[in-house]
Amino acid sequence: MTHSSRGPRHLRSQVIARARWRCEYCHAPQAGSAYTFHLDHILPRSKGGIAVLENLALACALCNGVKREKVTATDPRTGKGVRLFNPRTDRWEEHFRWNAPRTRIGGRTAIGRATVVALRFNDSLQQEARRLWRLAGLL
Repeated sequence: MTHSSRGPRHLRSQVIARARWRCEYCHAPQAGSAYTFHLDHILPRSKGGIAVLENLALACALCNGVKREKVTATDPRTGKGVRLFNPRTDRWEEHFRWNAPRTRIGGRTAIGRATVVALRFNDSLQQEARRLWRLAGLL
């Protein structure tokens, strides 16, 4: 189920409500997308993760697709491996920050920096989408 938008209906509705219709990794709004966001297993099933509310996050297709089975990544500043951002145990604002026009996300911590790179938060298409979402009042 890592790459599926499907899941138990009651869990899916709880995950969506908790996420407030945003990707819990990059904060992309579901409303500005032409597809249904995915239920991501924070700890992938291949590593023992199960489909319970505490292990599920709402994820856009880009974040879910590049995260896949990753649980760690390299901090580009130190070169050390660190765990990825966990939306259930970490506060987004502690690990990430927006630039002034809200088109790029920067990492505040090793976890944030590694997650920004690993999940490709700042690909050019993502930056353009954020510019448009901001103009539409979605971001």
